[in-house]
Amino acid sequence: MQRISHAHQYCFSEQELAESSEKVVQHFVGHRMDWKYYSSVQLVTEMENIEKRRKRRKRTPNSSCPNYETISQGNDTNERSISPWRYRIDVNENRYPQKLAFAQCLCDHCISTSTGRETQSLNSVLLEQNIPVLYKEPCPRADGNKKFTFRMDYLAVPVACTCALPMYV
Repeated sequence: MQRISHAHQYCFSEQELAESSEKVVQHFVGHRMDWKYYSSVQLVTEMENIEKRRKRRKRTPNSSCPNYETISQGNDTNERSISPWRYRIDVNENRYPQKLAFAQCLCDHCISTSTGRETQSLNSVLLEQNIPVLYKEPCPRADGNKKFTFRMDYLAVPVACTCALPMYV
């Protein structure tokens, strides 16, 4: 793998990225960094498998605010919560990891355990986790060759929803 270094910046061709993307990523984040410890990365494979089964059964995911009777029957925390949420897969071809699971609140407000309906006294709000990601960028001075480098940054990924008192302005 030929690396072009510009002021401590390593540049890679599309072919090099395709052939050994894991090695390239490890170069930028080190060998101790492992994305599998982040739920937003782990959930992607599980969600893709669920989506395949859903398509075979021709079912669509619930994307509306449920009532209390419906939420108490779920198995997963996001289905049993009084601030329920679902996940969607966010895809960015210029980011590593390219696919991340993002939580989306199903209700604007929280579900009252006494009435079973949304209550205006509590808001449903997203909880976020900052995770390190790499963004692919064109290499400066790549001498006419299409080369890329990566920039490390932190991304606030929505991972769940919770109830909070409304903020009055």
